[in-house]
Amino acid sequence: MISKNQLKLIQGLNQKKSRNKHNLFIAEGVKVVSELLNSNLNLHSVYVLTEFYTKLNNINSDKINIITELELKKISNLKAPNQVLALFNIPKTDDKISNDGLILALDDIRDPGNLGTIIRLADWFGVKSVLCSSNTVDVFNPKVIMATMGSISRVSVEYCDLYQRLKDINKPIYGAFLEGDNIYKTQTTTNSVIVIGNESNGISEEISELITNKITIPQFGEAQETESLNAAIATSILLSEFRRGE
Repeated sequence: MISKNQLKLIQGLNQKKSRNKHNLFIAEGVKVVSELLNSNLNLHSVYVLTEFYTKLNNINSDKINIITELELKKISNLKAPNQVLALFNIPKTDDKISNDGLILALDDIRDPGNLGTIIRLADWFGVKSVLCSSNTVDVFNPKVIMATMGSISRVSVEYCDLYQRLKDINKPIYGAFLEGDNIYKTQTTTNSVIVIGNESNGISEEISELITNKITIPQFGEAQETESLNAAIATSILLSEFRRGE
């Protein structure tokens, strides 16, 4: 049974203001919740259908709420809710994350699905640090968390004044542009930063000033009407190329 106060809390967490107030975020679905339960994140509470309850080993019973499918639909953001929804405490982070190795910098990524997928890609390609401009979508947005598929627990994300942060990093900064050097013919290093720009406008003029190496993913198809690549797709190609020489 879910109380009115619990319902109000969970529904409110769809808004960033409420997430910051309560220091909580929503995770949904068997895959995502299972991954996060096995991470270092602190569980606040979990709402489950009976069929998922038996999978909750070593969880304090006070944090478990067995609910009905109808109740799950009321709190879920999914068209087809998947057995479980959990609330986790937003982890405390250091003021700055490590500058070591390959870093992703996101300049005003607005689509939650893109951000979540990029974090998942960072996890896959061994990128531990992701820098986000202050206007980038909130990493604890439920849609972002869903798209990370649990990778949020293994990748450090820092929101910052991206211009100043990049200015203070003493390593090559590669930027993805429609016009730049062919990535397949470019000498790359994994001791660097890759900047991915806004879905519609690309990398801002301010950040462009700091780019030391402008790169592009060339188009081989002939259709001129083809739009530029989705930000997450472009990120996957670039990360693959940067890792190729290792």
